[in-house]
Amino acid sequence: MIPRLLPAALAAVVLLASPAAAQLGGMFGGDGGDKPVEILADEGIEWQQNTKAYIARGNAKAKRGDTTVAADTLTAYYRDTPKGGTEIFRVVADGTVRITSAQGAVQGDRGVYEVDRAVFVLTGGDIRLTSGTDVVTARDSLEFWEQRQLAVARGNASATREDKRIRADTLTATIGDGPKGGREVRRVDAFGNVVVATASETARAETGVYNLERGIATLRGKVRITRGQNQLNGEYAVVDLNSGVSRILPAPPRDGQPSRVTGLFVPNREGGTAPAPGATAPAAGPPAEAPAAATGTAGAPVIPARKPTPPAARTRP
Repeated sequence: MIPRLLPAALAAVVLLASPAAAQLGGMFGGDGGDKPVEILADEGIEWQQNTKAYIARGNAKAKRGDTTVAADTLTAYYRDTPKGGTEIFRVVADGTVRITSAQGAVQGDRGVYEVDRAVFVLTGGDIRLTSGTDVVTARDSLEFWEQRQLAVARGNASATREDKRIRADTLTATIGDGPKGGREVRRVDAFGNVVVATASETARAETGVYNLERGIATLRGKVRITRGQNQLNGEYAVVDLNSGVSRILPAPPRDGQPSRVTGLFVPNREGGTAPAPGATAPAAGPPAEAPAAATGTAGAPVIPARKPTPPAARTRP
């Protein structure tokens, strides 16, 4: 069947009658409520009955309340309901995708919104989420779990606030209410090749938990903290990004043998030379009692990038 071109007003009425309309305004806690959906497209809106899809082309925008979904093309897929009606279950945005509201913004080259799960997955170049002064970026994909207010960034992912930054293979960012209103990132869980950087030092580990409200990063697994040419090595570390104070501790004893924290300190004097690369650091004093393991699992979260399953309550993705 030849696709039919529909006026924007008719397509808006169709979208408004579906459950998707009730959820578009929920992005980042938007104030959509029961407000109508406005669809704008420079090149018209197409209804494909065979594929059960509505396609808005050319600088397409869907507005509801304070939330706007914009892209080169917006495609809404619908299905039949048991009661004889229809409902939209997936919205696909292609080309220069940007979702904005009073609470924040996300952007990428392609986005897929699964209505049933309330999950938006962004891929492509320059993937980022902005909420207040916080910026979360990713190379491969960024998932936003609307009901959990949780973002999962994959591939050289980073979370930045002012001059403080945490980077890892995978980051999960929990978003909540900020102290001055609006939304902000409250906590970041990092998995794989974790790097916490400030203006004066860099800490590396296998996993980490960063509490942005307190400015405390708790790191675990082959921790290495460097400041200039000085270096500390251990199994656990607590880094205060606000005060610049770092504390590193050894792993628990194994087979009755204690582990140690090691440090390499280079005098800052004229004519001094740094140790050769790979030099063994001298052993520090007696080992301190190791703290409890950092909150979170040792592995990366198991959330499929394309067809995610909502995480169970109180279980970190």
